[in-house]
Amino acid sequence: MNNFRKNFIWNICGTSLNAFNSLFFLIIVTRINGLENAGIFTLAFSTACILYVIGIYSGRIFQVTENGKITDKDYIASKIITTIIMIIISILFVVVKGYSLYKSSIFILLCIYKALEAFSETFYAILQKNEELYKVGKSLFFKSLIAIVLFLAVDIVLKNIIISCSMIILANILIIVFYDIPNTNKIIDKKEKASKQNVKQIFKTGFYTFAITFLGLYILNASKYAIDNFMSEDIQAIYGIIIMPATVMSLFGQFIIHPFLNKFVEYCNNKKQKEFNNLIIKLIGSIIIVGALASILGYFLGIPVLNILYGIELDNYSIHLLVIIIAATLYTIALLLSSILTTVRYTFIQFIIYMANTILALALSNILVKNYGINGAIGSYFAVMFLLLLMYAISTNVILKKVFKEKKDEQSNNCNSGI
Repeated sequence: MNNFRKNFIWNICGTSLNAFNSLFFLIIVTRINGLENAGIFTLAFSTACILYVIGIYSGRIFQVTENGKITDKDYIASKIITTIIMIIISILFVVVKGYSLYKSSIFILLCIYKALEAFSETFYAILQKNEELYKVGKSLFFKSLIAIVLFLAVDIVLKNIIISCSMIILANILIIVFYDIPNTNKIIDKKEKASKQNVKQIFKTGFYTFAITFLGLYILNASKYAIDNFMSEDIQAIYGIIIMPATVMSLFGQFIIHPFLNKFVEYCNNKKQKEFNNLIIKLIGSIIIVGALASILGYFLGIPVLNILYGIELDNYSIHLLVIIIAATLYTIALLLSSILTTVRYTFIQFIIYMANTILALALSNILVKNYGINGAIGSYFAVMFLLLLMYAISTNVILKKVFKEKKDEQSNNCNSGI
């Protein structure tokens, strides 16, 4: 129980600061470098987050719940490959988009930062699998804290976003070298060797998990790319600011889901359907309660707080903020259901769900933003989140009934064989 509490608390601290560092970076850039630079930064950061999914590929959930013959070193080898691919794609992206050298540099530097973060995820999975999630929380906490302090100090002195972004990279390298790797080395089997066949297996079996995560992040940011196509950097910055509080809900989803992954695996393996379903209901209830509180606080206090933080006038966006928080709550519930389906290894259906929603997000965001501006961006965001949750709720209900029925039938057959 003490270890669970320590894991839970440090996971909250680390995940919280890591999730909010983008908020702090955007506040710093908006106040020191201006609204136009903030628009560039928010789009670059969002793009880096999407490419980050290539870096983590199948993700921590997949690695933590791995029960096969794939070793830790296989996952580390796969991360080396995916992070290199991630950086190459970021370079190709800015070339295709025809961005200026200044804008391209910010995009690529932030992508390198997220590549380092993706590489750390394989160490985090190893630690979490060995009931040392608190070390993950500590790593995220100090990595984020050092990055924010260095970014702020350099930007105040030099007022140069490019050099400031380089400081984020430095902070990540320091923690990886002096904390993540040493802690992982205490656990990992030194005699293990990475297998090419196993690495190929990771790419094969983890494809749908990767695809749904990648498409999921695109869906979250589809409106930003539509704004990039049709509107100014200033509007991009404003949209980035009012959508930032949605991070609170995604954050809550992360730190409430990760500590219970092992529980879901245990209940599933031991055929404890009632306990499995009760845990789902409790977690969804927690998300709804937090979402309701966030909506109330966001509507009455959100805009005044954002005005103070960013130093710009946002009084006309109270309803926009409320809609975003509600939509983010729906997305967080969908994220929980996605984690559950990944745990029971149902990923193809999720791929179908996300493909359908990606097509919708691409079409809807461009049409609505072109015709209704930022109002259209908010409307498309809400519509896509609502449909995503609806599809997940139906799919999860059907699949879990099937999974536990199969397990009961299997148990019954084993008993009959024994007789």
